[in-house]
Amino acid sequence: MDLPVDEWKAYVLQKWSLLPKSIQVTISTAETLGDIFLHSSSLLQPEDEMFLKSLSSSYLVGKDLNAPLFYRKEGNKKFQEKDYMGATVLYSKGISHSGPNTEDISLCYANRSTALLYLGQYKACLKDIIRAQMHGYPERLQPKMMLRKTECLVILGRLQEAVQTIRDLESNLAAKPTLAASQFHILHRNICHLKMKVQEKKNLTETLPALTMAFEDMGLKEENEHISSASSSVSLCTDPLKGRYLIATKDILPGELLVKEDAFVSVLNPGEMPPLHQGLESKWDTRVTNSDLYCHRCLKHTLATVPCDGCSHAKYCSPECKQQAWNLYHNIECSLGGLLLTLGVFCHTALRTTLLARFEDVGKVIRKLYGEISNKDICSPDSKNLVQTLSYDLEERREQNGKTVETPIPGCDVNGKYESNYYAVLNLLPHTENHSPEYKFLCALSISALCRQLEAAESFTPKAAVAPTWCPELTVWGVAMLKHMLQLQCNAQAITAIQQTGSKESTITHSRQARLATGIFPVVSLLNHSCSPNTSVSFISTVATIRASQHIGKGQEILHCYGPHESRMGVAERQQRLRSQYFFNCSCAACQTEKCRTAPGPRWEAFCCNRCRAPMQVNLSPPFSSLLFQGDAVLSCANTSCSESVSRDHLVSQLQDLQQQVGMAQKLLRDGKLEQSIELLLGYQQDAESFLSTEHSMLGKIEDDLAQAYAALGNWQESATHLQRSLRVVEVRHGPCSIEMGHELFKLAQIFFNGFAVSEALNTIQKAEKVLLVHCDPWSDEIQELQKMKSYILALPPVPMGPSV
Repeated sequence: MDLPVDEWKAYVLQKWSLLPKSIQVTISTAETLGDIFLHSSSLLQPEDEMFLKSLSSSYLVGKDLNAPLFYRKEGNKKFQEKDYMGATVLYSKGISHSGPNTEDISLCYANRSTALLYLGQYKACLKDIIRAQMHGYPERLQPKMMLRKTECLVILGRLQEAVQTIRDLESNLAAKPTLAASQFHILHRNICHLKMKVQEKKNLTETLPALTMAFEDMGLKEENEHISSASSSVSLCTDPLKGRYLIATKDILPGELLVKEDAFVSVLNPGEMPPLHQGLESKWDTRVTNSDLYCHRCLKHTLATVPCDGCSHAKYCSPECKQQAWNLYHNIECSLGGLLLTLGVFCHTALRTTLLARFEDVGKVIRKLYGEISNKDICSPDSKNLVQTLSYDLEERREQNGKTVETPIPGCDVNGKYESNYYAVLNLLPHTENHSPEYKFLCALSISALCRQLEAAESFTPKAAVAPTWCPELTVWGVAMLKHMLQLQCNAQAITAIQQTGSKESTITHSRQARLATGIFPVVSLLNHSCSPNTSVSFISTVATIRASQHIGKGQEILHCYGPHESRMGVAERQQRLRSQYFFNCSCAACQTEKCRTAPGPRWEAFCCNRCRAPMQVNLSPPFSSLLFQGDAVLSCANTSCSESVSRDHLVSQLQDLQQQVGMAQKLLRDGKLEQSIELLLGYQQDAESFLSTEHSMLGKIEDDLAQAYAALGNWQESATHLQRSLRVVEVRHGPCSIEMGHELFKLAQIFFNGFAVSEALNTIQKAEKVLLVHCDPWSDEIQELQKMKSYILALPPVPMGPSV
């Protein structure tokens, strides 16, 4: 979803191919972004806009007052199936389509509060109860709501409020003599039950002390004077070849926080969207996407979303986030929802970046933008006068003792400070000369179409701008957005989140790192790439944290991985990806080392001899060496006393067959057919050991699947045995202090904890904490869960010792 939908991409590329060669050359050789934008914009025809409008209309982003009843019924079905999360999301979809102060919205809020109660989301449940009542929840249903409210208050320990709610409920019932006897009896019984729970909670609160967490909020120990959001342990440098980069100003220990930066801009990736076709069947989509689970402003995970008043797409974690988003950008984006989904996340991010610029000192920004537009006639006299009256100077210079001092590094202000602001964003390279002409035309035409819609929107006027210095010239905005869209391929940061996977009934947490949003972090963008980086990045909402993942010596460069990592892919694939996306050839230490390696692949991809278990290596002796040129290498046993040799293609084919078979066993595991899955996996394990090294990733995967299956059966000891074998593979591939190792240790800690292996659990918890704290914020879900397990274990009474002999 980064780029526009396939239909629009194909349409624009066909339009490009039909352009006269002279026009293609003009756009391809344009020297400035202004020229590219102006030439492309002049080619946008009404029929192009009509086609784009037809694509955008396929997305239901407005309010449909017929939808709440549908979503409430579908949510009720999920609730009956005990799929409370699925029910919650469907009720949220109903809320997003409901009008305020209607029975529809009150019933959806009330139903969602019930599902949230079953999910243990007690605070969110209470908020939904209040919202349901605010929107006119029917009087006849109030007793059920008040019972639910009391239950939440008791669980949360808010006993005085719970007692008052019970009194209010009893007063309401006393005032209704017409209530049916059977209904009154049920309500009275529930009230008595809740009174007992209140008393039990009071007694428990008086006898048990509250557990406190050991961690404090981890911020930057000492913020850098010259780089905002960075620690004093780093310094900004520049080089003609490397550009801007960060180095260590002192020795840095693993886990030390180097950067903690809030995104200048972020846009939630909507996830899988419904297909682009009309029809009632796909009109009301019931699938769960990122848009349903995360706040569209702060990216906080939430099941109790608060919808925008004007559209059904934007949802927030709170009324405060909703209002902030409206003030900053959504008052303009709201009516463009379908168009922005069609044009993709990059185009959306470019628009939002430019909208946020209104709230900064934009004088220098506007002058920079005008400098990039070759046709100065587009600027109105009023706009020129506005620019001339601004007190800021874009030329990055200052007067000092009567001399002009040039700012040494692009993006720094007149005092030499690099801040996480729009001026820093503007100085990120768009790499205009490296993008293909077709890509530049796609971006420019898409931005041009967006500008036409902005121009037509009534809300997009100078009066709507909050900042008085905002320039309403749409061409300037178009050039700005085009620059940002071209910047994103190399400078956008994928904001990720740890998401739970696997069966809802599983007692062992399986997680994966999933892309959540696209953001721009000016300070994080200063870090250069390495396929074996010395830092680790993690995210909490829109905040990126960069920590040292290993010891970094004074004067060493601070390095970050852009995606292609040495533990995930070979050097050839890494180089190809970095060239195609980032336009450079990587010469990091990992790439240099791997190019000199004679082995056919890393240890986690290695084959072994089925006779003596020694590694297999490429046979370079005649006549086998000639086969290298034919693409069918022969691998021979590294043990000189063994004469075994085999075609590499044969082993690769054998591995592919094994992967397919393991996939079948995994499906049985997902379907709950545990014994059948284990039987197959044990057989495949023996097959794998006959030709794969003990450190091969496939063997690790089989061991992990076996651990999961045994855990589902409650056989914790056997589960731990297999997971420990899987851990050895993870350690070889990713390293003993890697984030991947931390995730696996977390799973092992859960297994020991559930199996009541107290000493093993405590030891593994400590190991997992040590690794994860190098990479993650102390308030991350996994570390918090480890803390809870440790607190529980430490609170256990000591095991009595036997008599001394």
